[in-house]
Amino acid sequence: MADTNRILVGKIVAPQGLQGEVRVQTYTQTPQDLKKLPVFSDKFKSEDFLFVRLLNPVSSVAIAKIKGFDDRNAAESLRGTEVFINRSDLPDLQEGEYYQADLIGMKVVFKDKVVGKVITIHNFGAGDILELDNGDMIAFNSVEVDLDSKTIYKRM
Repeated sequence: MADTNRILVGKIVAPQGLQGEVRVQTYTQTPQDLKKLPVFSDKFKSEDFLFVRLLNPVSSVAIAKIKGFDDRNAAESLRGTEVFINRSDLPDLQEGEYYQADLIGMKVVFKDKVVGKVITIHNFGAGDILELDNGDMIAFNSVEVDLDSKTIYKRM
């Protein structure tokens, strides 16, 4: 069973430089969100994570420093590490808004037929894609999300 309190917000993809900094591929709305969110992983605590800067102005990659990982070799050991925040640290939403994490596990209905459950969400650049438990992928456009019934209605 997935831990619904932990929200995946990024992944360490590479070391950066010689002083132990790392590149974090962010999954947040903007990479700067990691400045204010208490980020943690299975390898470090939130107080050990320091947002340093953006890789460049248009990138979704942030540069971070992790306390205790002080050289390139140590930073290399973090490659592939997923970084999380606690669900309770997310900002409150307006009526009708939801987080992508809320969609995981929801059933998808198309033409009055359940076609599967959402297992993950991808974005390859042209918009969000829902991956279903049966292997199908459905574009996340022209949908209606019903949080109460945990159902996504796909429209044409």
